[in-house]
Amino acid sequence: MLTDPNHPPVTVAFIDKGGSGRKFWRMRVGDRTVIFVRYGEDRPENRHYVAISHFLASVGVRVPAVYFHDESEGLIVMEDAGDNDLWSHRDDPWLQRRALYQRTLDQALLLHTHAHKAPGLETLQLQQQFDAALYRWEQDYFIEHSLGRHFGHTAPVDRARLHEIADELASLPRCLVHRDFQSQNVIVRAGEICLIDFQGLRPGLAQYDLASLLLDPYVALTPAERDELLAHYLSGLLGPEHEHDPEFLRIYDLCAMQRLMQALGAYGKLGHLDGRTHFLQHIPTALPRLREVLGQIDGMETLLGLLP
Repeated sequence: MLTDPNHPPVTVAFIDKGGSGRKFWRMRVGDRTVIFVRYGEDRPENRHYVAISHFLASVGVRVPAVYFHDESEGLIVMEDAGDNDLWSHRDDPWLQRRALYQRTLDQALLLHTHAHKAPGLETLQLQQQFDAALYRWEQDYFIEHSLGRHFGHTAPVDRARLHEIADELASLPRCLVHRDFQSQNVIVRAGEICLIDFQGLRPGLAQYDLASLLLDPYVALTPAERDELLAHYLSGLLGPEHEHDPEFLRIYDLCAMQRLMQALGAYGKLGHLDGRTHFLQHIPTALPRLREVLGQIDGMETLLGLLP
């Protein structure tokens, strides 16, 4: 802490957060705080965070305000939205959590239905859209780093059915999706929802974001709770009479498979290759969820049999 009898006290505290290739500090001057961010060139999407932030705010999606950006130095100063994320409420009574999740889904609905039609979208440099190649990359990521590196499976994996799913998902109309829409990227501030870590914004399927949130390995939601939240989203998307849409939910299962494969692949890579072994503790939670989802998808029997 820096002190001066003529000025308010100043403190700077490092925030150890995530795997985005950025470093964060909370800077406090008197009773005010801001977040200082330093990003490098290893992940090009970090350079686009500020432009995406301004765009999302213009659409009405709640995001932290950006006060300063020096792109040449990779520096950002932005509003401190706090540490009270959705994950922090994981043990709250369901009625309290449900209200927060519903508000979160309302923000997702705004993103999914308005952002891809908003002025200024054409100027953004977004990440690779969800096409067949990206879906197949997620599948391969899981096979290499989860099945192979973590679980030791060495035999070739038949990818034919997986590739069919990738092609089907890539053929569907896209909206804009957050891409990492999980509990630690949702801040609860004065009862309202604020989204963070959205630099991976890209064209994709709404169901991918929904699966990211509702099957989040960091939080336990019961099947009944997930169904209730899906019904809330569908009611907002299609109207109260469409709380259960079989085709929407079929695509949701396919996206859930993709998202869980991506997450399990990431845990295996981060834990074994990058030495961040704490990520491995999430595998026992994510794996049964993938097993549950695969059991609902036709033609997944062979892959399901490879899971431990």
